[in-house]
Amino acid sequence: MSDPTLGDYIRRQREYHELSMRQFAEMVGISNPYLSQIEHGHREPSKRVLEAMARSLELSAEHLYEQAGLRASEATDEGGTPAEEPLVIRAIRDDPGLTGRQRQALLEVYALFTGRGRASRR
Repeated sequence: MSDPTLGDYIRRQREYHELSMRQFAEMVGISNPYLSQIEHGHREPSKRVLEAMARSLELSAEHLYEQAGLRASEATDEGGTPAEEPLVIRAIRDDPGLTGRQRQALLEVYALFTGRGRASRR
């Protein structure tokens, strides 16, 4: 049996948190197809995406980097500096007092009020 991949690990963690692919992709700020490609090992997540996944799964980014076989300093951004994320979104994603489902609900409400949720997807 082969070693589990980073994508396998992310999928198992997502399922452990009882999140659908759609819910998790929304929390992370990526599209469903991109998440599917990551989970199936067809694409590697960028540093920004890996860190957003870690926050959403209530894990340390360092832990996910280790699962990817990387040190945090080796991870790369997707072709340059990522677009600035609104501070309120960063605060929701970084708040350790929120569960994954609470984060998702707050991000959805914020997106509805501001119209920002879909524009930041890839």
